[in-house]
Amino acid sequence: MSDLVTAVEVSGALAAAGGLGYAKVRAPRVWWSLVGAPVARVRFAVTYRATMDVCGLTVQPSRVRAFMVRTVARRSDVLPVPPKVRRVRYSSTGLRVTLRLPAGLEPADVSAASARLRHAWGVYSVAVVESKPGFVELRMTGYDVLRRVRMPRVRKPAGPLVVPVALREDGSAFVRDYRAVPHALTLGANQSGKSMYLRNLIKGLASLDVALVGIDCKRGVEQGRFTSRFSGFATTPDEASGLLDALVGEMESRFDLLSLHQVSDVWELPVSLRPVPLVVLVDEVAELFLTSAKKDEERRDRMVMQMIRIAQMARAVGIYLEVCGQRFGSELGRGATMLRAQLTGRVVHRVNDRQTAEMGLGDISSEAMVAATQIAPDRPGVAVAGDASGGWSRIRTPEISADDTAAACRKFAHLTPNIPALASYRPNPSIPVGDFPTFDFATTLATPRPATE
Repeated sequence: MSDLVTAVEVSGALAAAGGLGYAKVRAPRVWWSLVGAPVARVRFAVTYRATMDVCGLTVQPSRVRAFMVRTVARRSDVLPVPPKVRRVRYSSTGLRVTLRLPAGLEPADVSAASARLRHAWGVYSVAVVESKPGFVELRMTGYDVLRRVRMPRVRKPAGPLVVPVALREDGSAFVRDYRAVPHALTLGANQSGKSMYLRNLIKGLASLDVALVGIDCKRGVEQGRFTSRFSGFATTPDEASGLLDALVGEMESRFDLLSLHQVSDVWELPVSLRPVPLVVLVDEVAELFLTSAKKDEERRDRMVMQMIRIAQMARAVGIYLEVCGQRFGSELGRGATMLRAQLTGRVVHRVNDRQTAEMGLGDISSEAMVAATQIAPDRPGVAVAGDASGGWSRIRTPEISADDTAAACRKFAHLTPNIPALASYRPNPSIPVGDFPTFDFATTLATPRPATE
């Protein structure tokens, strides 16, 4: 009987261990909640002071503190002071620890030691975020949350133009906030996930009170299925030139409205007078710069000038740029560098060369540029997102099909505003974009040619 009990106990322990091993691979959130989080919390509590001391994140105590230790505590040794732990919170992906920095430390010091902290506490990654002056938050991730993207629940949008687009490596949502970052540049090689990022963005914008304008000079093969939600659409460089002229005319009309009511921003107008926000989605921007004949250079220069004008001034009137491409730099021609400087938000997917990563992230952070060059080819959708503040993070876009995005556009097609300045470029969803005639080549070849004279 005792042998049977022992066998049952051993088999139960093995089954539990096997179940936890399976959960670690297939259900990492469950494994983290049951095993990973308690172990990491104990390890953090036991080794905190020693880890901070080894990582150089301690400072000598003040004279008052040293005096109190010697006189009241009767101790001759005065230990260095680490950041004080104010709060520890659990999440389904990791731990969040709020630290109060002592005098002499700054958030950059903690960020520089993030890799060492990660190995010391046995977590997947450690991100350092400054919450307020004197306080930082350690966002520890227990496992690779970007391996299987599962977007967190967003109960209420933080603003009228905030769209969750991807998942950050710390488990939080990466949002596209057009009022905070009005213009953005997205770069990436073929099959890197750049189109997936744009689909998620369009799907999120489709349900908002916003006008969408698309420029897709690949004959509309990328954005053509989403035209039921577009207020303007261009599929050739000639159409794009006219559409950009119309957008500049709309921008100038909105500035006249602001001047009339003596305000400097469209969001200061009453809701009844406020024009609808407008997002311009430019796919493969290089097609607007490249020319095959000298006669096209004048059109190219005009398009570039109009895009620069929109990037420089249109934020105040609620017009925003979302520019995508494989490469974007001075080799495209005049005005490229000036336009890039106005695109504050940067998202760089896997690239084929270091120069492309430098174009997107070189003026933000050298570490972000290196991280972009290390994205594996078998992880489409992974990117490095940064902005002019110098902050950056790894993100991954959830997989979504073009049919799902098109269905969302059709569902919210009734929200598509009619902008008179763009009436000539409003697409007709009943006519498929890029619907070319098909040919029966067998019949064509069998038909005799007319005799030539």
